[in-house]
Amino acid sequence: AVRNFTLNFTVTNLRFTPDLRTPNSAKFKFTEKVMQHYIDPLLQKSSIGPYFIGCKVTGFRSGRNRDNTGVDAVCSYKTNDSLAAFDREKVYHELSTMTNGVTTLGHYSLERNSLYING
Repeated sequence: AVRNFTLNFTVTNLRFTPDLRTPNSAKFKFTEKVMQHYIDPLLQKSSIGPYFIGCKVTGFRSGRNRDNTGVDAVCSYKTNDSLAAFDREKVYHELSTMTNGVTTLGHYSLERNSLYING
């Protein structure tokens, strides 16, 4: 079986522009690829790594100020008997550690308290 969870965070050095609202715009597609380039390897290194399938960015949203962009993604993993129930707290702590306390993702800066994982 395949299960999904949502992943949300805010980037503080990616200016939100209206074309990020449009999934078929060039800017959306480019930014989506960049985010997946950073997110997928982190989850592959996490405790769900062996079961991780991938993430799909579902949208970008305006942050508290115009330099901030919220990122929403749906991530998938395979379930089987050897995988204990998805532990969103454990994955949250792993991602928090891998992003230096939710501050950096590649060359992007993250809003410290913006990481959410919903199992």
